Formats: sequence, structure tokens, C-alpha cells
Amino acid sequence: MKIKTGDMVRVTTGKDKNKTGKVLQVFPLLEKVVIEGVNTSVKHLKARGKTPGQRVEYTAPIDASNVAVVGKEGSGRVGYKFIKKDGKQVKVRILRTKEGTQDLE
Repeated sequence: MKIKTGDMVRVTTGKDKNKTGKVLQVFPLLEKVVIEGVNTSVKHLKARGKTPGQRVEYTAPIDASNVAVVGKEGSGRVGYKFIKKDGKQVKVRILRTKEGTQDLE
């Protein structure tokens, strides 16, 4: 999975289409991500003993294929390139857009 925690992403499909937010959690085995302020749901908790019933609002995971990483110049796909740093080859994440490429780190 090429999306990492802390990336800014835009939702491409669904009820929250075109909303942007920061990735809070990533579930690589499930191919899902949790995005701040996107796909919010309400869970109703029943009263138990002395604790009253309540409504809990939380952000549910969304499929990673329904989001695109956003950079300064626009959204696109994540790629990698190798650069030489201190005599060693280092793998760097880049964002490939229609306008060109930009570093994500």
C-alpha cells in the first residue's frame, strides 16, 4: 500500500467525494484507511447499569482505492525513485501528477 499515515488525500468516490483530509490510520491487510473528518458514523450505545445510553460519533475506514494523494500541485498517484545521498542509493516517494512530479517527504 502506497498511502501512509500523515498523507493528505482526497476522496474520489462515495458520499464524501471531493473531501480532503489527513490520513489518521492505515490498515494494509484490509486495504483501508481512516481519514480525518471523512466517513463519520454514529454508534448508539445502550444504557448499562448506572451508565446512561449515548451516541458515539467516529470516523469509519474507507477503502484505499477510493482516495488519491494530494500534493501542492494537485492529486495523483504515488511512485518511487532512487536518488544518491551520501554515496548511497535512497528510495524516495514522489507524487506523479499531470503537471509533473514532486517529492512527498
